[in-house]
Amino acid sequence: MGMKTSEANLIRELRAATSKAGSKSGIVLGVGDDAALFAPRLGHETILTCDWFLEDTHFLRRLHPPDAVGWKSLARAVSDIAAMGGQPRCFLLSFALPKDLTGRWLDQFLSGLRRASRKLDCPLAGGDTTLQEKVLINITVVGEVRQNRAILRSRAKPGDLIYVSGLLGEADFGLRLLRGKARISKSHPALKKHLYPEPRLALAQWLADQRLPTAMMDLSDGLSSDLPRLCEASRVGATIEAAKIPKASVPKRNRSARSWAVSHSQSDLALNLALNGGDDYELLFTVSPARARRLPASHQGVPLTAIGTIQRTRSILLAEPDSVVKPLAQAGWDPFR
Repeated sequence: MGMKTSEANLIRELRAATSKAGSKSGIVLGVGDDAALFAPRLGHETILTCDWFLEDTHFLRRLHPPDAVGWKSLARAVSDIAAMGGQPRCFLLSFALPKDLTGRWLDQFLSGLRRASRKLDCPLAGGDTTLQEKVLINITVVGEVRQNRAILRSRAKPGDLIYVSGLLGEADFGLRLLRGKARISKSHPALKKHLYPEPRLALAQWLADQRLPTAMMDLSDGLSSDLPRLCEASRVGATIEAAKIPKASVPKRNRSARSWAVSHSQSDLALNLALNGGDDYELLFTVSPARARRLPASHQGVPLTAIGTIQRTRSILLAEPDSVVKPLAQAGWDPFR
């Protein structure tokens, strides 16, 4: 496809490439007017969230396939809707890119965005486009949750059990494989999780329907950074056990791993990734001991693992396998660090 040299052409491409609004989307008027019109459902509250996805900060053009950039830009924003037990309804896209990317790169980006939009049942409602030296993406997602059913970060109680979904550290391990230029398939679990994360919408909605969590959030910046945020919002502390944290499978050191495994044993690296690796978009949630008995070991193939307990004292502690208990260092993703 040739260069798309006008904003009108770019808007037409965006409109054609993203899912059409269905009757359940809430979009009364979508792309093409000054603003969109959205009709919330009776008995629901509206959830609003927005997320940046920036070249050289969140992705690298030389490493990340354009379709993965399109997929991930929407998936990571929708994860915030899942974190509150809600459902996405539609999204707005603000998008800037260099003129030389308005051909094949843009086509592939839109292909990934379209697949995510359909998979997540979240059509485009509108947005804005412009030219810029680097790719800048901002996505706003409109979601809904039943009235008074939103799961907040701020309601964890002392004695609650701390759970996580899935395996932690997989996405960061996938990034390390990508940086190391390992010859692996996009279907490799770690690489797939880094490039094409899937927000835990079904799990979150099931948890909300069952009224099991006292508090919940998604893991976007790493457990060591996100758990303190949940505890701060709830005015509590926590103790987690290193041995119980579900970790990514890290192979023994080999040629492709040489650049990132020099100073770590397998177990040390797996724990470091699980604590500090970002981009997993798993769920972190707390459940009272009485209700925890109703939790299955997994939900639709996604493991659910108890890793610790909420404490009354405000400290965040890590219990290591050798019985040493120490403060949990916050070493996850921080754009200002």
